[in-house]
Amino acid sequence: MATSSLLTTPAVELKGVGVRYQLNLEKVFSLKELLVSKATRLGRQLRGREQQKTRRTADDFWAIRDISFSVPRGVCIGLTGRNGSGKSTTLKVISGVLHPTEGELWVRGRVSALIELGAGFNPDLTGRENIYFGASVSGLSRAETAKRIDRIVDFAELRDFIDMPVRNYSSGMYARLGFALATDVDPDLLIVDEVLSVGDAPFQQKCKDRMESFKKRNKTILFVSHDPQAIQDFCDTTIELKDGRINSPNP
Repeated sequence: MATSSLLTTPAVELKGVGVRYQLNLEKVFSLKELLVSKATRLGRQLRGREQQKTRRTADDFWAIRDISFSVPRGVCIGLTGRNGSGKSTTLKVISGVLHPTEGELWVRGRVSALIELGAGFNPDLTGRENIYFGASVSGLSRAETAKRIDRIVDFAELRDFIDMPVRNYSSGMYARLGFALATDVDPDLLIVDEVLSVGDAPFQQKCKDRMESFKKRNKTILFVSHDPQAIQDFCDTTIELKDGRINSPNP
C-alpha cells in the first residue's frame, strides 16, 4: 500500500511559487558615471539643494509569479515560452539553485539538472576532478563515481582532454561533459535546459537516445527547448509560460 502511494505521488509539485528580485532603478554603468553621480550629489548637499526624493530608487521584479503545477512520475514535460518568460527560473527553483520568494515546492527523489552551460563546474579543476565533485553533490560516493567515470568520459568523448582544466574547454566540450555527468548519476528527475542545441549532430543524437532510454525507464524529465520538433519528439505534454506566469497549463 505504501509503495503504491509512493508511485502515485507526483515527482514535482509547485503551489503559488514566485521569485522576486529587487531592481535598482538608478543604474550606474561605469566608474566614471559613478564618480560624476557622487560628485554631483555632494555638490548639491554643500549648496543646500539636496531634496528628499519622491520616487523609489528600487523596485520589485517578479521573474515568476503564482506558478502552480505538478509533474507525475515517469512523465516528460516541456516548458515553452519566449525568452524571459520564466522557464529557466522555474527550473532553477525546482533544482534547488534558487529559493522561491513565495509559494510551496515539493521535489521527490534524486535530481540532476543541466540548466546553464558550465554551471557547477570549477574552471580551475580538470574535467576528471569536476566529475568527482559533481557526482558527490548528487550523492554518489567516490567509489561509486570511480565505477562510472570511464563511462562518463567515453560518452562525453573527452578522453584526450579529461585531465585538462575545464577553463580551456569549448562550449561543446562543456555541454558534452555536463550532459554525460547529469545523466549518469541515475537521477529520478532529469532537468535539461537547451543543452541539445549545443554540440554537433552526432552528439545531439546521443543525447536524444539517452533521454529516450530515461523515458523507457519511467524517469521524470523537465525539458526546455526552443526547437518545436524536439518538444514534440520528447514531451508527453507542455506548460507554456508568458511574462513569468503560466499561459497554458498542462492538461
